[in-house]
Amino acid sequence: MKGLDTNILVRFLVGDDEIQAQKVYNLFKKAESSKEELFVTMLVVLELIWVLESVYEITRIEILDSVSELLLMAIIRFENQSALQQFTSSAQGNRYDLSDLLIAHSSKLQGCETVLTFDKKASKSNLFELIE
Repeated sequence: MKGLDTNILVRFLVGDDEIQAQKVYNLFKKAESSKEELFVTMLVVLELIWVLESVYEITRIEILDSVSELLLMAIIRFENQSALQQFTSSAQGNRYDLSDLLIAHSSKLQGCETVLTFDKKASKSNLFELIE
């Protein structure tokens, strides 16, 4: 198995560099035909969210849709896939920071009750506990 870097997923989703996007498409087709899995860490997903939001100014709903679609791809295996699935469903219909929600769901999967934070906005979610 081989891991994927953030820029591979960005090229796949955004397609801003046609040559690299085609290479990613070919890579995915090859993995599909050889029944190979490609691995994505939580750090890559976190960075992907940051890049899509800050660099490409992609909307929250489009980011959530993109992550949900990636989760459905048989060739991609995610670290903590269940936390990612919970993240994408819990992020619908609220305005919590996507990165914060991903951190919280990853922590919850590891058995944490809450995530301690100084972030007042994040602490409005029951997944966080404000330290004052």
